[in-house]
Amino acid sequence: MRPTRRAALLFSGLLPLPWLLLIWQPGLWRWSLAAGTLALAAMAVDAVLARPWQRLLLRVDTPEAAFLGEEIPAEVTLESQGRQPAQYDLALDVAGDALPLLDINPCAIAGSAGGTSVSIRPRRRGMALLECAWVRWRGPLGLMEPTRRFPLDRQVAVLPGAHAARGDALAVYFRDALFGVKVQRGRGEGSEFEALTEYAPGQDSRFLDWKHSARHRKLLVREFRVERNHPIVLAFDTGHLMREPVDGIPRLDHSIGAGLLLARIALGAGDLVGAYSFDSRMRQYLPAARGVQAFRRLQHHSASLAYTAEETNFTIGLGELQSRLPRRTLIVLFTDFVDTVTAELLVDNTRRLNSRHLLVFVTVRDGLLPSIFRAYPEDGRRVARAVLAADSLRDRSVVFERLQRLGIHCIEAAPAELSPALLNHYLRIKQRGLL
Repeated sequence: MRPTRRAALLFSGLLPLPWLLLIWQPGLWRWSLAAGTLALAAMAVDAVLARPWQRLLLRVDTPEAAFLGEEIPAEVTLESQGRQPAQYDLALDVAGDALPLLDINPCAIAGSAGGTSVSIRPRRRGMALLECAWVRWRGPLGLMEPTRRFPLDRQVAVLPGAHAARGDALAVYFRDALFGVKVQRGRGEGSEFEALTEYAPGQDSRFLDWKHSARHRKLLVREFRVERNHPIVLAFDTGHLMREPVDGIPRLDHSIGAGLLLARIALGAGDLVGAYSFDSRMRQYLPAARGVQAFRRLQHHSASLAYTAEETNFTIGLGELQSRLPRRTLIVLFTDFVDTVTAELLVDNTRRLNSRHLLVFVTVRDGLLPSIFRAYPEDGRRVARAVLAADSLRDRSVVFERLQRLGIHCIEAAPAELSPALLNHYLRIKQRGLL
């Protein structure tokens, strides 16, 4: 409880009056402290009247999850059975990895209505924590302000925006739906035998079945369909390199957005999708599953991926992942490297992982190094920067060449091109039947 501005002005205004009276009439010295005492007594009475005789009840209702780029609505309800002031002032303490902000903090709640709506704006993916709420009101005389603290301990998972993934997935499904049901069955190039049909001009002669053609005395070709039920694991590196922003957004968030699009397309195609995260050790593992519920689990899993400052240990992280996969799996590894030592460990561990599984190496291309390399060297300092940028680009290209020679599929694309490149690569793998 604290005095208000009105109480301070009242006390400071009444205190000089007795001393002015003493100048005119010194015999009134006995009443010199009466004005200050009267102001303090009024403040004490207001403090007693301001205390709620009935218990205050505060309730804050928030959704369990929200999407990045959207506001989180919070409904605040304040109930009191006793005498209520005209207005309450409410302040929320928010924290967490999502770095949430409030447009108006504190905000006003009418005493008669007893409720209001507060919008919370998360600035990045993670967990938004509503730690506590502070409620302040004034007494009937407006001299004292009591303050109450209400612990909340509420968490809201800020998920990556899935609207882009949902829109792209619907576009792909709609494009295939225009050609009928047969196209959606995936007949054509694949790994699973479909049927024998009579040869027609234009079909691939590599699929001619000579044995059955000789038996039936006409050319027959084998038709295949794309095999389903393939397990896919989205492996996210959450080390300190993935915290680096590219176009204002961390690499990890770019990777999560592309991974969610791939997950939605793969789940719609009948495959199983799981997730895995690691840095210096394994952080989380989500077994591959199918259906709409699997996509929701992936969203909540991606919201809890923390931005860590630890060095990535590929030996522990990829080794633990390999031990958890009993069958051949398509592993989409979202990571990055910056020095030759890390790249050497990366190549060695991905080689062992690719010997049993199909590995797709995905990294976000940063336009900073190419821009430094292409900039006109006006002085010696910029020449040195251009040389260092050229060395870094050459080292990265050498690492990608080594990975491709091992049979690892590599994707390096700008943030705007990452999702289409990953989706096209997945469709190409399905068509060729590499799994």
